[in-house]
Amino acid sequence: MSIQTKNWTAQINRMPGDSFFRTSGIVTVAHPGVTPKLVMTQVQDASHHLRLELILENSNENTLQVLTEKAVEYKTLGNSDVTGVSIYYKNERISHITNITITH
Repeated sequence: MSIQTKNWTAQINRMPGDSFFRTSGIVTVAHPGVTPKLVMTQVQDASHHLRLELILENSNENTLQVLTEKAVEYKTLGNSDVTGVSIYYKNERISHITNITITH
């Protein structure tokens, strides 16, 4: 199954008292009742490359069947040395981010 996504970004914030790592993007879902989520996979390699899985959760609400773009974000607090992010959906890589924005 193919899925449409766009505008993937990754950021390391090193501001004192507010350090975090964040990845975000836009996912096109089948209807407004679907919520996209990013979770860290259990299998990670030894490098500083992060592997995330995109999961689509269905609310089972009655909604119109209209394609809807929704924002999705993965965020973890604390210091980070992530050098890249791969995002997978059903074991297929759908995005690869190597340009990490670092804010000080």
